Amino acid sequence: MTQDELKQKVAEAALEYVKGYSILGIGTGSTTRLFINCLADIKNNIEGTVSSSNASTEQLKKLGIPVLELNDVGTLDVYVDGADEINPQKQLIKGGGAALTREKIIAGASRKFICIADDTKYVDVLGKFPLPVEVIPMARSFVARELVKLGGQPVWRENCVTDNGGQILDVWNLSILNPLETEQVINNIPGVITVGIFAMRPADVVLLGGADGVRRIN
Repeated sequence: MTQDELKQKVAEAALEYVKGYSILGIGTGSTTRLFINCLADIKNNIEGTVSSSNASTEQLKKLGIPVLELNDVGTLDVYVDGADEINPQKQLIKGGGAALTREKIIAGASRKFICIADDTKYVDVLGKFPLPVEVIPMARSFVARELVKLGGQPVWRENCVTDNGGQILDVWNLSILNPLETEQVINNIPGVITVGIFAMRPADVVLLGGADGVRRIN
């Protein structure tokens, strides 16, 4: 079974977790794109969505699913999004699609965060996937030097401007043994908009698509 087929299975499984909710938080990325396509079958039951990226917003609107502003909605009941890495504590690395800041905001505003991914994203220790850090453009070099002090090797993701006008540093070779502490330390570097560690607000439920079906981690 291909990776895309695994993602499709987990996207379909996630539909069970949004039944009964009329306003949904929607993330960004390849698995989430498949989930959005699945929403087309139940769109008559969806009053609106809050989207974490312009790309997801465009896809939702093309399917005729309304997109609302978080400021107008308040607290969300459920948020569905993917991840680049997931550890056994349901802590995540996100930001491969450069939407980490809005994803973190919506996750924080949601009562339940459902993370969907194929099982290749499940790891014992976060950090093999380069850690995205969104920065204010004028602070890019300064933040990079501070990240080097933490033991990482930051690489500027050139030609990438986030939906917030930020830039991305991808930090290689960080073994993130204490995700909560690392998230707080990097977030406190002046010029950082946000870091792609989701430990302060981890997932509540992880759905992993594998050859034997979809596995749930509570």
